[in-house]
Amino acid sequence: MTSPAASLSAEAGPAIEDLVVRSVTDRRWVMTDADERAALTLAQGLGLPEIIARVLAARGINIDDAEAFLNPTLKDLLPDPSRLLDMDKAADRIADALIHGEKIALFADYDVDGATSSAVTARFLRDAGAEPRVYIPDRMTEGYGPSAEAMQQLADEGAKLVILLDCGTTSFDALTAAKDIGLDVIVIDHHTAEPRLPDVLAMVNPNRLDADGKYGTLCTAGLAFLLVVAVNRVLRGLGHWTDARPEPVLTRLLDLVALGTVCDVVKLEGLNRAFVTQGLKVMAKRGNTGLVALGDVAGVNEAPQSYHLGFVLGPRINAGGRIGKSDLGATLLRTENTAEANAIAAKLDILNAERREIEANVFEQALQQIERTGEPGAAVVVAGEGWHQGVVGIVASRLVERYGRPACVIALDGATGTGSGRSVPGVDLGAAIIAARQKSLLIKGGGHAMAGGFTVAAEHLQDFAAFIADRIAQQSGASGTKPTFKIDGTLSVRGVSVELAEEIARLAPFGPGNPEPRFAVMDVRLAFSDIVGKDHVRCTFNAGAGSGSLDGIAFRAMGTPLGQLLMQAKDQTMHVAGRIKADTWQGRTRVKLHIEDAARA
Repeated sequence: MTSPAASLSAEAGPAIEDLVVRSVTDRRWVMTDADERAALTLAQGLGLPEIIARVLAARGINIDDAEAFLNPTLKDLLPDPSRLLDMDKAADRIADALIHGEKIALFADYDVDGATSSAVTARFLRDAGAEPRVYIPDRMTEGYGPSAEAMQQLADEGAKLVILLDCGTTSFDALTAAKDIGLDVIVIDHHTAEPRLPDVLAMVNPNRLDADGKYGTLCTAGLAFLLVVAVNRVLRGLGHWTDARPEPVLTRLLDLVALGTVCDVVKLEGLNRAFVTQGLKVMAKRGNTGLVALGDVAGVNEAPQSYHLGFVLGPRINAGGRIGKSDLGATLLRTENTAEANAIAAKLDILNAERREIEANVFEQALQQIERTGEPGAAVVVAGEGWHQGVVGIVASRLVERYGRPACVIALDGATGTGSGRSVPGVDLGAAIIAARQKSLLIKGGGHAMAGGFTVAAEHLQDFAAFIADRIAQQSGASGTKPTFKIDGTLSVRGVSVELAEEIARLAPFGPGNPEPRFAVMDVRLAFSDIVGKDHVRCTFNAGAGSGSLDGIAFRAMGTPLGQLLMQAKDQTMHVAGRIKADTWQGRTRVKLHIEDAARA
């Protein structure tokens, strides 16, 4: 059965690009480009509402791809790990270390991808009979990636094999030092590589320049899962698994893989989509002691969705690395001790609240700096003395949301600054940062297409900002182009229904590569608005006599142009756009528009 919006897509009449040239957030609304014939084929072949079929077509899904997209499984999408360069070499060395009882160390980044990939690997190694040493560097004192000192410490502790997770691809000096002291090093990473690679035993990175790029969108948690599949296969062949030590069920690790995949903001296509879809099912079974404790303290009392991973669990795990003890998240995700898990989860919840306050302060200072310097060009680059380096990545993300272009935020501390950047689809920020380092504008730096980190000398800050702006302008085609807001279709008020929201939910998980659909509701009258919580604005819109009403909410809108319009334009006609959600409260399900933009009609 189709919803009332079944036949609505880009409705007849003036194009939305002509109706909303400049929204209240200074964006032009643009209809997503979709093959209308492919959309019609999907609608007829699968019995989908036409507007849902159009969403699929706009994401490049045709009738042959639809089943795998709507119901992604590892059986269909998991590759043979051996197709990744150096994977067999890595698996053989790890299996050998397990068989001979060698000390294995894991060195992982302090973000969610590092925490989840280290937990995936550590849990498997524990099942195989080892108890690896897990080393998470301190963000404030050690920074990103391995150092010669850390490698020496692991060697002094007796490690023979070190597995680097979510770092190491450009750590030439540290890994040369590691080899010199007799360590075997395996790198499991996905960050952008250079033509030259560090001299290590194995470099498993689908973004090596000599790789085929087929799995270049995997985060390290996904690569870690492929690694344990490969090692498990070797151990099976060696007869390692017995009645006393049974072969582990690897799919139980998928909750961790899903968490890392969503939080690292990689494309949710193909294998990544299967990882998240199946991982959410595993997470719902509450088998990971640490995730259960974290979900409980965060108030997750429903089946987990991508939203919970990216905006509830992930920020709390990151809080340890940002403003607390860097290894708290990784420890939580691999512990089997309920009391320890509860204590760490409570600590992370407190740290996350502190992080939000620090973030809000830095964000406000960044906005003031941008207002003083004028409209940003192709990229936003801001820096501040005393800014907490643990929140610069989050602030960069919020600046991307506000200005629709890549952003770099730098915490200055005397002669140097620690920076983090976030990008937009189609602009490879990691490559730009590497290029800046190669030009000697950075002390160190790297990343991938959507994010990067770096250290810059204060004296080179202006040159770096100019370089990044020029480099990104070349990629985007023009400096300071007006941001756009992509719309998947227009709806009437009556077309925004619970049934449509349920159809949209079938397209989840959402993220890069599969953005959550945005719809516009045109020519509605603002009948009511008020403030809920600290800074959210809730509204009710009407579309004329007998046409029904629509409830909406704009999160964190107070103090923004969107919030000001919604609070001041009562009885005025406007266009509103955002995401359609179904909410259930006290047994009743209602539909609501999560407003992200608006324009006066």
